[in-house]
Amino acid sequence: MIEMQNLSFGYSGGEPLLADMSLTVQPGSFHFLTGPSGSGKTTFLRLCYADLLPSSGRMMAFGRDVTELSRDGIAALRRKVGVVHQDPQFLDHLPVADNIALPQIVAGQPVNTDLISDLLDWVQLRQHGAAFPPSLSGGERQRAALARAVIMTPDLVIADEPTGNLDWDMSMRLLDLLIEFNQEGKAVLFATHDLNLIRAAKQHIQARVLRIANKRLQLAGADL
Repeated sequence: MIEMQNLSFGYSGGEPLLADMSLTVQPGSFHFLTGPSGSGKTTFLRLCYADLLPSSGRMMAFGRDVTELSRDGIAALRRKVGVVHQDPQFLDHLPVADNIALPQIVAGQPVNTDLISDLLDWVQLRQHGAAFPPSLSGGERQRAALARAVIMTPDLVIADEPTGNLDWDMSMRLLDLLIEFNQEGKAVLFATHDLNLIRAAKQHIQARVLRIANKRLQLAGADL
């Protein structure tokens, strides 16, 4: 699915931000990504969905070398990957249901209202489908973002500190949804600084824990 071999990344003329990284993300796997602020977690995740391209090394996604993809090829790749950010952005003048449908609209597909209804049920937001994003709480916004991320039935969801602004109960609700998604055979790559959340998750799923330190990717160890 995703395979990195000795991958490095740095902006032109600057020192590498990430160096000599190797990782394979298999279908159905669950990975947590940890590391201090500024260590490069977001940069790493952006490489995984070709929002950034490596400076050196090899990056394969769904059997294709990302450096050889055309613009259409990158767009096709991104339809296989759903992304949830710490501070998800919505079009505030559109109802929540329409925001969830945006990936279908951008891809030129007909809006599947039955699927949107099912997703609203899944993230427990059916009563908010006609509401506008500014009226949602932080936890509701993240669940709406997750619904939007999976509407194209991706093979991988990348979550970049999605619980960073949430309390424990809301964090667990979002984590439970991602575990459900993973148990359907989909892969999850979840960046977080919350080790207690990782410990809670590992009571229910087999998850590999990765850590970025000193520009490199490491196994975090079993002590988590």
